[in-house]
Amino acid sequence: MDIFDLVVVGAGPGGYVAAIRAAQNGLKVACVEKEAQLGGTCLRVGCIPSKALLEASELYKLARTNLGEFGVVSKEVSFDLAKMMSRKDSIVGGLTKGIEGLFRKHKITRFHGHGRLLGNGKVAVEGDSPTEIQARNILIATGSISAPLKGVKVDGTHVVTSTEALSFAEVPKQLILIGAGVIGLELGCVWSRLGAKVIVLEYLDRILPGIDAEIANEARKLFTKQGLEFRTGMRVTSAEFKDGRCVVTCDGQEPLEADKVLLGVGRIPCTSNLGLDAAGVKLDERGRVAVDAHFHTSAEGIYAIGDVIPGPMLAHKAEEEGVAAADIIAGKYGHVNYNAIPSVVYTDPEIAGVGKTEEQLKEAGIPYKKGSFPFMANGRARALGHTDGRVKILAHAETDRILGMHIFGPRAGDLIAEAATAIEFGASAEDIARTSHAHPTLAECIKEAALAVEGQQIHM
Repeated sequence: MDIFDLVVVGAGPGGYVAAIRAAQNGLKVACVEKEAQLGGTCLRVGCIPSKALLEASELYKLARTNLGEFGVVSKEVSFDLAKMMSRKDSIVGGLTKGIEGLFRKHKITRFHGHGRLLGNGKVAVEGDSPTEIQARNILIATGSISAPLKGVKVDGTHVVTSTEALSFAEVPKQLILIGAGVIGLELGCVWSRLGAKVIVLEYLDRILPGIDAEIANEARKLFTKQGLEFRTGMRVTSAEFKDGRCVVTCDGQEPLEADKVLLGVGRIPCTSNLGLDAAGVKLDERGRVAVDAHFHTSAEGIYAIGDVIPGPMLAHKAEEEGVAAADIIAGKYGHVNYNAIPSVVYTDPEIAGVGKTEEQLKEAGIPYKKGSFPFMANGRARALGHTDGRVKILAHAETDRILGMHIFGPRAGDLIAEAATAIEFGASAEDIARTSHAHPTLAECIKEAALAVEGQQIHM
């Protein structure tokens, strides 16, 4: 039996990146993945397909309602849902084939099947061609699955998760979203733009938990204007398909009916049937794989990264951990700065943040100062016709070091990279304020927000 230096269980963003990095480090690597396509949830039924549909629906909305202000006359605009879905699938297919090519390039052995740890460095591959693999090191990168909610009966057709909501054959007339987090809002925006009446039910008294509250409140107002209906403080007790309609009940409220219901209350680590007990891998109190600062589990030679361990469930977080873990396994230095992991919500406008929120700073008792600047005062934003939102910077009151940056506005997901870099290098607000930003660009709003930390913004 061949002995691999590293066997990676799971070929999502963390797993396949770790496998490639380990191969670059000279290790003999294998990767076990149960799905036919590589890339994990993010690539197959998550990040990438949802962005394809978001882009398509946003262009349709623009053509239907906003092109006139640019002097572009468009009449009788319609959409082809099947074509949108075909384009989405084509993008996913091309990218998954790209990962296959990268595996071949780096001589990574791929095993198709469900990976289960047997102990003593062995991994069973269960599927059409069952086998066993021997490894000196094992990396668990099995990701996460949609979190269930008591009383909600997911049937995959009418009451669905995000996976099925990416492939509706037709636009529902009424869509109820359970959960006002990232998953629900992004998919809610897709179907709302295409004509669905979307109602969002959220247990908390706000939307987008984890996002800076000031930014989230501003976003809620704008999304309401766009047609989404938010009902916060709602405890959903049941949801099921009954007598030809989806029926959702909330504590103390009249039942609601819809064509489709999307359950989007978050995700949970995928750790079942992995043989963790047999291998001596311990879980924490929340069912996540417990790891130390070097991603090592309680079992010798077994590591874990991504959604199965603590931290934000983000593809790029898993990728950074995959690189760090692969370097550590190869005897090199590996580290992830969790203060510099950005997050993005791909609504219109986008929402992006990195570092601490204002609420987190208050709770920790960290003295801070802040500055903000609206896109309305930016020339490039006006030329684009996207002037909603602003940039908000939080800096330490004594050292001026940037503690957090939060952006609600056009192309926020691209702009946040500057903030992540600034935090990674320990930059101050003054550092950004004194850095030349090209004109006219949206990035000038970041410079102005940095100037505003000391009340020195130029264009407001």
